Amino acid sequence: MGATQTKTAQIQSTRVAIIGSGFGGLATAIRLIQANIHDFIILEKANDVGGTWRENQYPGAACDVQSHMYSLSFAPKLDWSKRYAEAPEIFDYIQDLMREYHLKQYIQFNREVVSARYDENDLNWHLTLKNDQQIQAQFVIFASGPLHVPQIPKIKGIEKFKGEVFHSSQWNHRYNLNDKNVASIGTGGSAIQYIPEIADKVKNLYVLQRTAAWVIPRDERRYHTFDKKLFNRFDWFRKIHRARLYWSNESRVVPIVQPQIMKYGQKLAEAFIKFQVKDKNTAQKLTPDYVMGCKRILISNKYYPTFNRENVELITDAIQELTENSIIFKNGEERAIDCLIYGTGFITDPRIYLKSFECYGENGLELKQAWKDGAESYLGISTKGFPNLFQLLGPNTVLGHNSVIFMIESQVNYILQLIQMVNKTSTQAIVVKPEVQDQYNQHVQHMLEGTVWQSGCVSWYQQDGGKNFALWPTYTWKYWLKTRKINPADFQLLGNQQIQHKTSRVA
Repeated sequence: MGATQTKTAQIQSTRVAIIGSGFGGLATAIRLIQANIHDFIILEKANDVGGTWRENQYPGAACDVQSHMYSLSFAPKLDWSKRYAEAPEIFDYIQDLMREYHLKQYIQFNREVVSARYDENDLNWHLTLKNDQQIQAQFVIFASGPLHVPQIPKIKGIEKFKGEVFHSSQWNHRYNLNDKNVASIGTGGSAIQYIPEIADKVKNLYVLQRTAAWVIPRDERRYHTFDKKLFNRFDWFRKIHRARLYWSNESRVVPIVQPQIMKYGQKLAEAFIKFQVKDKNTAQKLTPDYVMGCKRILISNKYYPTFNRENVELITDAIQELTENSIIFKNGEERAIDCLIYGTGFITDPRIYLKSFECYGENGLELKQAWKDGAESYLGISTKGFPNLFQLLGPNTVLGHNSVIFMIESQVNYILQLIQMVNKTSTQAIVVKPEVQDQYNQHVQHMLEGTVWQSGCVSWYQQDGGKNFALWPTYTWKYWLKTRKINPADFQLLGNQQIQHKTSRVA
């Protein structure tokens, strides 16, 4: 196994502690093994790997990035069934990664980290788990992802409601929706997938929409057996296919950074709504009033036609309260319901979703306090004041146009270089220089100016006040260039001399 056990203090010691076993955690583990680093552990709070694809098993769950882009370039899947994979197939792929690279020996399940504290004397991280067990690690990597804490709205009277209630990421598969009156809150990425799947089962489906989403057609083609054989036999064929998908996705940045171009795509999207939705009033309600791209653009061929069904009603009035068996709206109308589904997405602001997790860096600085004015780091990876703490898909590295797996791979490569730099210099820790992080984030915010993401709408990409803390503001190849090779001048190394100095000062 990758870790040793210190019997005297009952503290587990490891060189690298990875928190989370989704795509990011497993990609990091594979790269560590390939770099001949085996002294690491993966701490997973659940009882299986998979991250968001373990949690999100609702009807119709699928990825909105092409299959061959939503997989690791160094561990590809050659037999994807269709252009856009569904959740079960992605989850199976993740399971295959675990088995192929023998990762289970490094993973510790049901081990939730509740706090992390950097010790300035020994320059190590000390992790506390939910069962009060302690782990000491030289390096800590956050691979928990930004989309894992459900967003649950506060609704007056929810405690009175006697029907079934669940979030899309906690789907109750034991509950039979057949012939039930169901209300679904939200019209985001999850809701537009499960709504068409349950519409033909339920008695009545009430879709509660606060803000309409732009939804464009989805490529539902399947890969032919011949395609799969070519992928399997000729790796260059797969790479060419992947490259074509990548550059096709990258082209989407042009209308994002030049909103005047987006208006032409928006006209096509409006025509798509009118073509698919028969009722003009419903079509109007489903047409967003903000610039396309300001919020996440969704893909589905099934969502809009669902509103042509007689048992589906789009409701845009706000909820007033719930009773024991009904939902009342602010216009006074009432609908009897048996089930309430939250399709309300996830808490994305790390200052909020990290509320049950404490992380203390240098001088006792707590991470949420460091991010009180908004989450910031260097390249979304390293944060000033937190040596040897690295993050995957950190601030301003989530995407609105391409595959986050590409970003994860770039970040893992960068983190490996940082770890190797510490090793080669015989030091103990590395931390980004404050001025480097500050200048970088000023540049990121400057690049966001004038994009569709800053065109006036409120989205999950933003914190209160409008600052975009989530998205990478330009082409991903530019991020790849920035992370391809570390610049040692951007970082400060902490080593043995500093440990000895601190020890003598304490003495």
